[in-house]
Amino acid sequence: MEILIYIGAAVSAVGLIGLLYCISMAFKAKRLAGDEEAMRAQLQKIVPLNMGALFLSVLGLMMVVIGIVL
Repeated sequence: MEILIYIGAAVSAVGLIGLLYCISMAFKAKRLAGDEEAMRAQLQKIVPLNMGALFLSVLGLMMVVIGIVL
């Protein structure tokens, strides 16, 4: 089950990179948006990507824990 730990760590790392990308996109949207509506529209586009990255991160951590327990 050692391979499950490594795969889970890789999946979790991909999720973490996705979360960092979402954070950088949110800061960029906040900096470049002139009005609140434009910023809100850009942030709404980031939300699904953020949820997907969070899901990958949680899935990877669950794989690591299962690999440790087994």
